Amino acid sequence: MAGERLVSYLHDYQSVFKNRTKSFFDKAQQYTQGLLVSPLRNIEQISDSLEGSDYYQLQHFITESIWDARKVIDITARQTSHILPKQKLTGLIIDETGTVKKGNKSVGVGWQYCGNVGKIANSQVSVMACLCNSDYASMVDARLYLPKDWCEAPARCQEAGIPEESRKFKTKIEIAREMILHQLELRTAFDFVGADGYYGNDINFGTFINDLGLIYMLDIHSDQPIYLEKPELILPERKSKRGREPKRLQATTPSIKVSEYCKALKSDHWIKINVRNTAKGTLTGLYHFAKTFVWNKESNQIEHRLLVIRKTRTNKGLEIKYSFTNAEMAQYTMKAIAYMQAQRFFIEHCIKESKQVLGMSQFQTRKWLAWQHQVALNLMTMCFVLKEKLLCMADIPLLSARDIRDWLCFILSKKQSEEAILKAIIVRNFRRQQDINRVYSKEYANLSK
Repeated sequence: MAGERLVSYLHDYQSVFKNRTKSFFDKAQQYTQGLLVSPLRNIEQISDSLEGSDYYQLQHFITESIWDARKVIDITARQTSHILPKQKLTGLIIDETGTVKKGNKSVGVGWQYCGNVGKIANSQVSVMACLCNSDYASMVDARLYLPKDWCEAPARCQEAGIPEESRKFKTKIEIAREMILHQLELRTAFDFVGADGYYGNDINFGTFINDLGLIYMLDIHSDQPIYLEKPELILPERKSKRGREPKRLQATTPSIKVSEYCKALKSDHWIKINVRNTAKGTLTGLYHFAKTFVWNKESNQIEHRLLVIRKTRTNKGLEIKYSFTNAEMAQYTMKAIAYMQAQRFFIEHCIKESKQVLGMSQFQTRKWLAWQHQVALNLMTMCFVLKEKLLCMADIPLLSARDIRDWLCFILSKKQSEEAILKAIIVRNFRRQQDINRVYSKEYANLSK
């Protein structure tokens, strides 16, 4: 029974939810069940959805109780690393997410870019990390981003309960670096690090990962300059006795933007690769790989990067993705490199599940400790959802996080009949299979022409 498996799973965390005099484990169980049962995942709605729960006790458990959220997240990371199938290369994928907020009291809130709405908004932003392999993934880390104006306001930090050691401003790049180092300390298993263009366009981020002895696959922006031949860096000669002596280095060969390089490519410069199966058919793209060089202007070093370009057709037209990797073509096949580039989808999918299925975007608490606690419990529950997907993989390969949540909701609350909930899950899985069959039949028809 899924309910019994949930109880057994939560007992792996039992030692975290107690101190010398008191155990909070029963509240951890209640809150986790509330994430699955409640229509809205704030403390008031969770307590209303569970019989025998007390709002004030749950509120205290989240906002005041002294239990270590980091330990919960670390146990989750180890469990995810252990259970994740090793069918292909495992990626540690990093991204950020924002949640729009009202007012200025929620910890870390401010007018900043929020990816969810695609613009500057009053929001909370956090940096997230997931482990993924093939079609399976789950979150293994989450850290709140504190804007500079928060770090420069001691009274505001004090009111929000931010510890002294956490008030130092860190960029999202610095947070991502800490996450990678932490996963290495935990010995979670991954073969490469992935991230979007915000991280990929920071030349030093790729260098940092490379220096750790790790493979990276980092998206870059279309205006990223590259060199097709390794240039020398020289000081230009002084043209006259007047004026200042030149101090700025120049490259001996011109750079070109990756978008301009892409436009100049001919049809025989591309290779078609089928990366993996998806619910919308085979993920197929035209790929181009090129050995290029970049100028790290902080260290004044010319560094090698393998440029990966993918062209795919979407409903919106032609989509082009650019990435840098330090993977060598002699070590990895083109299909393996293409697969690594495509895996960034799963961090977006994990964030979507954590928000829409487990309510991570519905937190209403304001303080630092409460945010840490709620995120830790969210990631812990997501790992259980992954376990259920893997358990049912052979019999129900298209089982979704929503299906699992609905079934557990039925078991825990009994508000629907077993027949009704099973019918709803079966219908959803039948529709998914129909959509897949429809897409693949079109692909087969096109290939037969």
